[in-house]
Amino acid sequence: MIVVTGVSGALGGAILVGLRAAGGPVVAGASSSGDGAGVRHADFDRPDTLERAFEGARVLVFVSAGYAEDDVVLARHGAVVRAAAAVGVEHVIYTSLAGSGERLTIALAHRWTEARLAEAPFDVTVLRNALYAEIPAGLALAGVPAAAESGVFAAPLGEGRVSVAARQDLAAVAVRVAAEAWQDVVSGGARRHAGRTYELEGVSAVGGHDLAEVLSEVLGRPVAYHPVPLRDARAGLAGLEAYQAGHTISTFSNIGAGLMEAGRSDLPAFLDAPRPARDLIAEAVRAGVNSAR
Repeated sequence: MIVVTGVSGALGGAILVGLRAAGGPVVAGASSSGDGAGVRHADFDRPDTLERAFEGARVLVFVSAGYAEDDVVLARHGAVVRAAAAVGVEHVIYTSLAGSGERLTIALAHRWTEARLAEAPFDVTVLRNALYAEIPAGLALAGVPAAAESGVFAAPLGEGRVSVAARQDLAAVAVRVAAEAWQDVVSGGARRHAGRTYELEGVSAVGGHDLAEVLSEVLGRPVAYHPVPLRDARAGLAGLEAYQAGHTISTFSNIGAGLMEAGRSDLPAFLDAPRPARDLIAEAVRAGVNSAR
């Protein structure tokens, strides 16, 4: 059996759907109460639920449980690793963070988890996922009103660019790796993904000027990019949780410093044609603008 955690999130949900479509023996692990069959109760904040949720699983797709302060995430992830080891899971596939994000504040929990997995008694595959294309798309969409009025897109990205990937592409890789890991476990043959770390970096990068060009296309008027300082960006983060604001500023800082462009990616080895970041962003912005009309 394959168990997929984090199915309430978009990535985990897409992985679950893909594995079910592939016909594998898969169940979901969700923080909400499960039905005992297709969905099991697996609450990362209640470690006592995890062993029962993972019982009988030979392959576990461990979708990272961020969206909290680091100490909370480490406690959650540590509980998952211990529970998987206790019930005899044979292969864990973990969704981590790509190497281009090494200096981001969110990297700490991912690298800590990778180290805990490496010490565990099961096979491990690490999928180091790129940042999602939805991040710059959301930034561009938020700039639509001002760009439409003034012809200026202002953002704290400096002159840097960030390599991003489609969430659906990353889910497709996870589905393939999990399905093949299951085949290998069942057949008793060589485990082709055991001990592997895949850098699933975006194959294209975008920056402020690219987002301004997308806005210009969608709005049908010239839009110029205007970099703004980080201190101004902080004012727009009021209302976010402290850790969310910190992670957001960290992302802007790393992009502005030119540290978020990938040098290489394993994504093309899994997908015939990874979706270009600019096309994804244009689709998202166009859909957002049309829905607001």
